Amino acid sequence: MSDTYAMDGTYLTRLATRLRELGLPDGQVRETTADLAAHLAECGADPVAEFGPVEEFARHLAPGAAAPVPPAAGAETWRWTADTSVDEELLGRFGDEGWEVEGVDALGRFVCRRDRERPQRWEYRRELVSRGREGLDERLAPDGWEACGNWAVYAWFKRPRAASDGPAAELGGAPPAPPARRVFLGRRFYALCGVVLCAVAAAVVRDGGDPMSGLGLLTGLAAGALLPLGAAFALSRRR
Repeated sequence: MSDTYAMDGTYLTRLATRLRELGLPDGQVRETTADLAAHLAECGADPVAEFGPVEEFARHLAPGAAAPVPPAAGAETWRWTADTSVDEELLGRFGDEGWEVEGVDALGRFVCRRDRERPQRWEYRRELVSRGREGLDERLAPDGWEACGNWAVYAWFKRPRAASDGPAAELGGAPPAPPARRVFLGRRFYALCGVVLCAVAAAVVRDGGDPMSGLGLLTGLAAGALLPLGAAFALSRRR
């Protein structure tokens, strides 16, 4: 192991601090730095040589949290989010409407822009990156795919349809207006919520609502997990 890392882990400490400043959740920061520490311990590499400068590496890990770039003249922006059961379908639909994903922000929303005058169609793909990218960018680059965002264990890639469709990739006429909705949840999400609520109700009936029982504890945990999701969904619907 290199002296730089073995001494006190300063590199990872600075990286964790910068990732939090960029808006990544604490849980994701801890998981990321733990994986990086295990990698360094295994290969014994110097962290700067392995990952590059802290600031550059932090923005690579959290591209959507970087300082926002103001839209170009004649461009419009839109942010939206979806669960992973419908995000690929929606990315394809909105890509055909000329929306280009520029990144995923700290709240997990796709940050999109579209040229009002000459919008182009885009296509997208999602990849699982639970243990690092492992050369994924390099493998996809020859086919024109470019990274456009990360969230949790997923990475999204984009490419203009002009790469395969040529001039036909340009939208003809005025593009449709941005969707009024900003949150899109699939049937699987609601089904999961229904299953959890049924489990909570069954646990309450069985244990008489005893908060100290095992099932009572699970009930509290499940309800606590659903509350933020419900609040976020209600707020989005109100907006």
